[in-house]
Amino acid sequence: MSKVIVITGASSGIGEASAALLAADGHKLVLGARRQDKLQAVAARVEEAGGQVAYAVTDVRQNAEVAALAQLTLDRFGRIDVWINNAGIMPQAPFMAGTVDEWDSAIDINIKGVIYGINAALPQMVAQKSGQIINVASVEGHHSHVGGGVYSGTKYAVRAISDSLREEMAQLEGHLRCTVISPGAVTTELLESVADDGIKERYEDFYATHGIPADRVATTIKQAIDLPEDTAWNEVVMRPIKQVL
Repeated sequence: MSKVIVITGASSGIGEASAALLAADGHKLVLGARRQDKLQAVAARVEEAGGQVAYAVTDVRQNAEVAALAQLTLDRFGRIDVWINNAGIMPQAPFMAGTVDEWDSAIDINIKGVIYGINAALPQMVAQKSGQIINVASVEGHHSHVGGGVYSGTKYAVRAISDSLREEMAQLEGHLRCTVISPGAVTTELLESVADDGIKERYEDFYATHGIPADRVATTIKQAIDLPEDTAWNEVVMRPIKQVL
């Protein structure tokens, strides 16, 4: 059955791969991201493949812009079946580096962006008595390391937010689902948000030998959506088979 699916961070990586795969399944898409040129390109490819798509430049740090993305979805397609909170950045630096601006951005995008997405989508899902919110976290929301404290903290937060949302949804009427996806090393543009050159080089070496394509995560998202509506994957942790942590 065709669903109306909203994807944030849709201009590259997991968001772009998910858009292509879900459009091929016949779903209607609404895409949000900050980079207009790349967002337009993704939407054009969906349309060229015969898919139905709308898009809006969206900065998930701005609640009003996230709310506008939800309103665009309702204006165009009349409902919201799935909302994928995918936008994120991965700052990596030791606390002694004092990269406060990076920490603020990580909190605003990785945590507030998720909360704003939930706030935009949940009331409509409750009204229609069905819907699924998918939050993209990380395996680094299960452990941390030197240099990754803030990033891991934001992804631990996504997991906590998701579990609370799952419990709330379970108490509401209808088929309401929450899924959190925690990927390991996925070859996307995420490394571009790592400002520390030494850490970035180590990550690049690791991703070059171990990273899996973004469409692996897109496939997992598709599988979570395709489950019977009375069942949910609450959390999926996925890694390249050679990744230890």
